[in-house]
Amino acid sequence: MTVLNGGRERWVRTGGVELCVVELGDPRQPTVVLVHGYPDSKEVWSEVAARLAGRFHVVLYDVRGHGRSTAPSPLRGGFTLEKLTDDFLAVADAVSPDRPVHLVGHDWGSVQSWEFVTVKRTEGRIASFTSMSGPSLDHFGHWINQCLRRPTPRRVGQLLGQGAKSWYVYLLHTPVLPELAWRGPLGKRWPGILERVEKVPGGDYPTASLPSDAAHGAWLYRDNVRPRLRRPREDAYAHAPVQLITPLGDAFLSERLYDGLELWAPRLTRRTLPAKHWVPRTRPDRLADWITEFVTATEDGRSGTAASGKYADRFGGQLVLVTGAGNGIGRATALAFAEAGARVVAVDRDAEAADRTAELSRLIGARAAWAQAVDVSDGQAMEKLAARVAAEYGVVDVLVNNAGIGLSGSFFDTTPEDWKQVLDVNLWGVIHGCRLFGRQMAERGQGGHIVNTASAAAFQPSRALPAYGASKAAVLMLSECLRAELAGQGIGVTAICPGLVNTNITATAHFAGVDAEEEKRRRQRATRLYGARNYPPEKVADAVLEAVVHNRAVVPVTPEARGAHLMSRIAPGALRRLARVKPPL
Repeated sequence: MTVLNGGRERWVRTGGVELCVVELGDPRQPTVVLVHGYPDSKEVWSEVAARLAGRFHVVLYDVRGHGRSTAPSPLRGGFTLEKLTDDFLAVADAVSPDRPVHLVGHDWGSVQSWEFVTVKRTEGRIASFTSMSGPSLDHFGHWINQCLRRPTPRRVGQLLGQGAKSWYVYLLHTPVLPELAWRGPLGKRWPGILERVEKVPGGDYPTASLPSDAAHGAWLYRDNVRPRLRRPREDAYAHAPVQLITPLGDAFLSERLYDGLELWAPRLTRRTLPAKHWVPRTRPDRLADWITEFVTATEDGRSGTAASGKYADRFGGQLVLVTGAGNGIGRATALAFAEAGARVVAVDRDAEAADRTAELSRLIGARAAWAQAVDVSDGQAMEKLAARVAAEYGVVDVLVNNAGIGLSGSFFDTTPEDWKQVLDVNLWGVIHGCRLFGRQMAERGQGGHIVNTASAAAFQPSRALPAYGASKAAVLMLSECLRAELAGQGIGVTAICPGLVNTNITATAHFAGVDAEEEKRRRQRATRLYGARNYPPEKVADAVLEAVVHNRAVVPVTPEARGAHLMSRIAPGALRRLARVKPPL
């Protein structure tokens, strides 16, 4: 891959092998060592390394028998964790003799790095460890023993589930067969398999040494898995801060493997990612951000100080943009993401209200927060906003199109101007957000999520809400269509449909067909009604975060919204009859 071609190459000799090492960035900066997995080479880290090199001294090396590093002879017994630890120490001493290094491992790079960070002879040489998609074999062994000693139905299910995910481990223990497969058709087809199944860009996957790399790497499993799982160490405690990044769609490893990890890694920071196994290739931006944050915090003596709010493991450091964030559901949503450690962009046409939301976000835990005064119905203003956010803060990870206005009145009392205003904000504001920020997500190719605030009025007809209900029904259908279109790119789309929520939308809602005095009276009456219902916007915000975490399509919020949604499916006629009832306003 071209990204590593500009690096400084050196060779490190240890234990009868020569390791190919590449360095990027300024050697005076903290050193970050990236260790690859199976059947990869150091090239798997190319995108992450490029993003880290501006801040750190980045070091990558081909594990023995992989890439351009030589293989031990004989192969049997040449890939034990003890020898891999020797290799790591040799590399660390060569690239950073006077300072401890920050260790990052993926897949088998993480498995062996757990060994590095838990043995006595590496104490003082590792400043921090970021692990992804690779557990400690000792911790794995204790987890299996715990499941077997106390075989509750849940534990048995978890054990059987992981056993099914580990099918390839059994095959790699068979003699000769893995080597023949990798040197035959599997080696040729592997990049295409990754591209189809894991959505890993396969066009530039390093294939020249893949068959021999994979054949040699089978000994990683044969030399280590069974011995360690049978006799796991009792003292496998991490002597450095650990950041665990768990891809939630990992086809090879269960999340349950990391249950109780705090026992073995007391200074633990957890992160979760809606992605599959090969995250160094599919989510390089997110990994680089989290590694940078963790390494910087460790260097500053702040390890273990990550945000601790609900879903902090999922949203910490992510860039979240919320429209209509000046008050109500929008402000509550922005603050919920802030509490989870996200970076928040609060957008509202009221500049002062947006500033206040950004200020509150910073106070309660946002990694950073900014305010932007924009009218979402203004297409050109939204285009400028999207360009400015991308240039100054990066591509948005979560977009919440929340801005909206209320409009009540009969169809014939609703003027064309009323229709234009409500559609411009409630529908076109969502369209502008999805089109501009959604396109950026899609072009980045690293997933994301879009939340569009619809309403229970989207599926609950009312004689008093023809324009408002039509705008929200359009938002609901737009969300469903966009969800189908973006699913293959790892971008989720959710329509949030609240019922009666205690916000100030009633104080600004327009009532068509009445004079100013009557409109004021109806606003006051609506405000009292919503206040008496007293459903807080914070509960809607909680539903938004939960919907993103679980990638839900349509989320009715409040009991009346859930009831109306159910009736729209099983008893639409009854819902239509209810729509004829004259509202109390």
